[in-house]
Amino acid sequence: MDSAISDARTPLGASADNGLKIVVVGGFGVGKTTLVRSVSEIRPLNTEETMTQAGETVDDISEVRGKTATTVAFDFGRISLDARNVLYLFGAPGQERFWFLWDRLFSGTLGAVVLVDTRRIDDSWYAIDRLEHHGTPFIVACNDFGGPRHRPEAVREALDLNPGVPLVFCDARSRESSKQVLIALVEHLSARYAGHAAPPRQEFV
Repeated sequence: MDSAISDARTPLGASADNGLKIVVVGGFGVGKTTLVRSVSEIRPLNTEETMTQAGETVDDISEVRGKTATTVAFDFGRISLDARNVLYLFGAPGQERFWFLWDRLFSGTLGAVVLVDTRRIDDSWYAIDRLEHHGTPFIVACNDFGGPRHRPEAVREALDLNPGVPLVFCDARSRESSKQVLIALVEHLSARYAGHAAPPRQEFV
């Protein structure tokens, strides 16, 4: 699987017929757009808009003072696994006022990445709750913002993670690091579906 994703800059051939939908979710400003942008083989589609002073009255920007733009619908990218299989990546908006979009965005999703800023661990609760509500398999990826690295056991305890949920650390700015996150998710899904019927063909929003 590693070699397949590592060659993902090769353009997708016309014979690809299996699209696997992956969603990247998490709190406001945790790096979802950055991760999709860093790993996508195409120029990502994004719906970023400039943040204004008016938005400060509804969004908590105290921990993201350097952020100048924000996603208002979703990000979209693509990465080829091989000639016939492709991952479609959807980055969900993080602000609470856009959470109503998440349930629709989860439709047809094979699995998800919950991106976490360990300085704001509470911002991850809603994403985990909604994924568990939908029965969507997921992994947790802690994005590196330059602070002290927490022990995996401490992060698991803080998030009350099920032992079966993989936890990885990453730098969303790095294509190699983001690629490893996707590999971890694909391996988690492969193990989950091993010995079971293949998941249904995906229908996208």
